[in-house]
Amino acid sequence: MATCISLSWLLHLLVFGAAMLPFTHGNQLYSNFRVKAVNLGGWLVTEGWIKPSLFDAIPNKDFLDGAGLHFKSVTTKKYLCAESGGGTIIVANRTTASGWETFSLWRIDETTFRFRVFNKQFVGLDGIKVVALVNISTDSETFHIIRKSNDSDRVRIKTSNGFFLQAKTEELVTADVSEVNGWGDDDPTVFLLTISKRMQGEFQVTNGYGPHKAPQVMKEHWSTFIVEDDFEFIVKSNLNAVRIPVGWWIASEPAPPPPYVGGSLQALDNAFSWAQKYGVKIIIDLHAAPGSQNGFEHSSSRDGSQEWGKTDDNIQQTVRVIDFLTARYAKSSSLYAVELINEPRAPGVTLERLSKYYKAGYEAVRKYSPTAYVVLSNRLGPSQPRELFPLASGLMGSVIDVHYYNLFSDVFDNMTVQHNIDFVRVNRSLALSHITSSNGPLTFVGEWVAEWQVKNATKEDYQRFAKAQLEVYGRATFGWAYWTLKNVNKHWSLEWMIKSGYIMP
Repeated sequence: MATCISLSWLLHLLVFGAAMLPFTHGNQLYSNFRVKAVNLGGWLVTEGWIKPSLFDAIPNKDFLDGAGLHFKSVTTKKYLCAESGGGTIIVANRTTASGWETFSLWRIDETTFRFRVFNKQFVGLDGIKVVALVNISTDSETFHIIRKSNDSDRVRIKTSNGFFLQAKTEELVTADVSEVNGWGDDDPTVFLLTISKRMQGEFQVTNGYGPHKAPQVMKEHWSTFIVEDDFEFIVKSNLNAVRIPVGWWIASEPAPPPPYVGGSLQALDNAFSWAQKYGVKIIIDLHAAPGSQNGFEHSSSRDGSQEWGKTDDNIQQTVRVIDFLTARYAKSSSLYAVELINEPRAPGVTLERLSKYYKAGYEAVRKYSPTAYVVLSNRLGPSQPRELFPLASGLMGSVIDVHYYNLFSDVFDNMTVQHNIDFVRVNRSLALSHITSSNGPLTFVGEWVAEWQVKNATKEDYQRFAKAQLEVYGRATFGWAYWTLKNVNKHWSLEWMIKSGYIMP
């Protein structure tokens, strides 16, 4: 999912579509089985989780990994800034705050932090001068943020050696004050804090609770959020499969690297057991790759950075995750497909690197299963809809995954109900037809939702919008997946939409 709010384990459900004639893909004959799907949030903690109170219980919850902080000096009346975006000194001379003035938080513990700047250097000290020169987090300075007791927006920044930062002038920020008194506007150690960005993903949750509390919190989540009754509801709702998003650290169970905690693999085992009992198919979706393939919280990025695929070692690490998952579940009759990665984002992920990974990931799946479909997600951002066709057309049992939302773009800002419906019937239909070929890869609308930017829409409006999408996305030759089964926002929750009569799959 491109941008959305908080928390889930994202389990996509798939449903029967209208009957169609068998068709060929290369030399392989496919049946008329199609999936219709919904995200079932749960295993991977990320956007739309049904328990937002999870974050409320984190100590010092304002300061989680990836929070974007702006500090305005009360004496210079200007914002702290990484000069040139990083690589030199910190100054206090900017009248407005944007990229260079944003300090991304890395949480060490409840009260100790590192700051990362625009060009990805960490803030440290050069003598008493405050600089942003260090590229490795463990070599950088740590800081404490001290808030005024009755005004949380008024803060001081204290270094690990006990000195406070001060804006001596617009061009000179130092760490050389050991004693402070009061919070007056004439004190250069005082800054006004603004939190410009918050991230709420699994990294933020587990690192926020810390190594002692996080295992208990996650165990309670996995044991209660998605349960066997959900699979019974899936079947009764005419759904036939689930897409389960997982994080790369699942392959390191039972002791994944910190801050992640063990337990997600057992939850996935439970899902396969329930799926087999109720005759439900599973698509395993690698939703969070090591280093983050898109910088979003649902790929478990720590601070919004996108590092996946930049080295061969990173790609091979990801292939090993696919190898692990396929080997574990290949003999299960419920395994239907493996999605090699979700929403890689261009231009950070190049087509060359992605194709190299897809080839290796496909081979890893085929080592253990000659029948499981292999799903290749299209890139987000500047890319061509058919750019994966040269690769996918030569891979038997491959599927192209595209995600369609009438959201996240100003194109939809002023659209009426009918405009949105017409956009689905015309624009989405054309887009899907463009990537659908009788002798090419199958097509999968892996994410969509009956939500939009229309205000004060009626129930009938939502019903018409959902119906239009069901009709258009039902033409996808592999199927579709709704986002999501459970969600704090009602229209994003397929469970609520079905029970409330908004959608009838």
